[in-house]
Parts: sequence; C-alpha cells; structure tokens
Amino acid sequence: MSALMGNFNYPTRVWVGAGRAAELGAACALAGIKAPLIVTDRVLAGLPLIGVITDALEAAELPYTIFADVQGNPTEHNVDAGLTALRAGAHDGIVALGGGSAVDVGKVLAFMAGQRRPLWDFEDVADHWIRADAAAILPVVALPTTAGTGSEVGRAGVITQASTHTKKVIFHPGMMPKVAICDPELTLGLPPSATAATGLDAFVHCLEAYCAPGYHPLADGIAIEGMRLVQQYLPRAYANGADLEARTQMMVAAAMGATAFQKGLGAIHALAHPVGALYDTHHGLTNAVIMPYVLRYNRPAIEDKIDRLGRWLGLDAGFEAFMRFILELRARLSIPHRLGDMGVGKERAAQVAAMAVVDPTASGNPRPLDEATAQRLFEAAVDGRLESRS
Repeated sequence: MSALMGNFNYPTRVWVGAGRAAELGAACALAGIKAPLIVTDRVLAGLPLIGVITDALEAAELPYTIFADVQGNPTEHNVDAGLTALRAGAHDGIVALGGGSAVDVGKVLAFMAGQRRPLWDFEDVADHWIRADAAAILPVVALPTTAGTGSEVGRAGVITQASTHTKKVIFHPGMMPKVAICDPELTLGLPPSATAATGLDAFVHCLEAYCAPGYHPLADGIAIEGMRLVQQYLPRAYANGADLEARTQMMVAAAMGATAFQKGLGAIHALAHPVGALYDTHHGLTNAVIMPYVLRYNRPAIEDKIDRLGRWLGLDAGFEAFMRFILELRARLSIPHRLGDMGVGKERAAQVAAMAVVDPTASGNPRPLDEATAQRLFEAAVDGRLESRS
C-alpha cells in the first residue's frame, strides 16, 4: 500500500477554440503583461500568421517587439540573444508563438530574465530549480502553432548546450504559462509532414507517460484518452489540413500528453534527445521513428498495460496487435521506418548511448537502460531492425 503515493499537478488556464488568438489582449491582462516580447521563429515571423498576433496586441494597445532568433533545436545562444532583446525593450512578459522550440525559448527567457546564476545551474537535476528567484520570473502567454510538444502547458524548456551538443532540460514550476491559447486556426498552414511528426510526438508523450512506472492514475487516464484522440484525428489532420475539428482535437491531445508526462517519459526520449542534438533532427519525427524499437524492448514490463490500452483503442487483443497499429499508423503518415533514412548513421552510436543513459528521461523507462542496451536500440533504429521478440 505504501507505493500508492504521488504528487499530482495540473496545468494552467487553457483556452481552446478557433479564433481565440484574438483574445490575446485579455490573456495578457490576466497575466499582468503590459509590454510583451513576442518570441517566435524566423519562418513564422515572415508569415501572415504573425499579423493575427500583432493585430490582437495592437487592439489591446499593448506595445511589443518581435524576437525571432529561434532555431529548430535552440541553444543557449538563442537564449542570450533573446535576453538582450527582452532587456533592451524593457518588456515585462513573453508572448510565445510557435512550435515547441519557440515556446520553450519563450519560457526560458521569462525564467532567466531576473536570475543571477547562469542558465545551466537550473538544469533539471536533483532540486536545482530551488536555486532560482521565483519572484523574478516573468509571466508567459503561449500560443502553439503545432500540435505536438504541449510545451504550452509545461514547466520546462529544452535547450541544447552548444559546446557539448547535449540537450538539457531547464525546469521550474514558475515557467508554466499563465494562459495557453490553443487556436487551431494557427495550425492550418502546417504541412502534412510536420502535422504527422508533431502529432506522433504527442502520441509518444502519452505512451511513455502511460508506461512509466509509478503511481499516477490521473496521468494514466489523460494519457490513454490523448492516444485515442491522436488515433482518431491525426490521420484526418494529415489528410486534410483544413479540418478544424481534427486540428482542435490534436491541439487538445498535445496538451494532454504534456500534462500526462509529469509522471515520466522513457527511453524513446532518452535516445531522441542526443540524436536531435548531434544530428539536428526534428524531435517529434525522431521520437516517432525510435518508438517501436523501444516499445519492443520494454514489452516484458508493459505487456499487460499495452493490452488494456489496445482494448481502449479498439484494437485486437495483445501486444503484437498494438505493434501492428503503431507500424501501420507510421506508414500511413509517411514516417520513415529507420533513422538511417533521416541521415543518421552509427558512427556516433557509443556517444548517443552514453548521452542517453544520463538523460533525465531515462529514469522513467519501465526497464533499465544501460549503455549497451541504449547502443543496441539506437543501432537497430538506424538500420530498421525491429526484432520479432524483445
């Protein structure tokens, strides 16, 4: 009975619905932001979409500037440049617009704005977050333009340390956005390939959270419903990017994944993080490719849970039926079967394995992950060797 203990936390205000980006002024008022810095990426800054955000701020008579120096796998250099812009404009809060990278950078900028210690002192290791001055964290309003990471309801940001090519998680409860506006109209321009990759990222978040050991039935329930939404609506959003119902449900699934993974992640993320840092691959796509290889390895520890999940998803009974579903869904969405198709080779296999086992997400895997196992899983994913048994 002593194992039935847990600390349960749930996210912030989430405003869902088409056209709700127009309510950005009200969200800023609720957050206490009077002079926001818009944090986005270079592509979004050049698209008409940015006008939806600036129009909403101008209608609320809120002065703003735009910071768009955010790359796909952001580094501390992006954070340093953003802090310079934040201070130069005397901004008192962040409007984070974009996928996970832009939202993560926006949250880290808000966090670091008033800190006196260097960024890496707040890596999600032990209780390093308590080093921060919580009162100095600026408020954030987040508007995701993808349906994948769920960073808009998260308490952390992933930043790559450029010198070591290592992805590090910066965590503090105060990084949670005050309001997340999930407006599916902001995702309508997302190409099918990006829709698929980000959507499967949401699925992986739910799957790893569900499979993580520990007692968190609330997270488990959110995770399984999140996977059902992805199962039903991701193929629709992929086939028809203008399907607002599917886009809305996928945004909800993404937020559910990030809510659920407070329980933990696992070896899929532990491997994907170094692959992304070393090869500059898209995070969601990397997760999607690695998923079945880790799932097969974890089978002895999760078979009963996967059987229950499969029944919730309306699949045939058994682990193999769930594996078929995963492989067929990936193929339907044109996801590569192997990392080799993404330009990832085995020449750095030992380095990937060494980085994977110390990644914070590795501890949430249902089975132990040592360097030999991590290297074997990585090389199998590079080659596309999915063994018939774990």
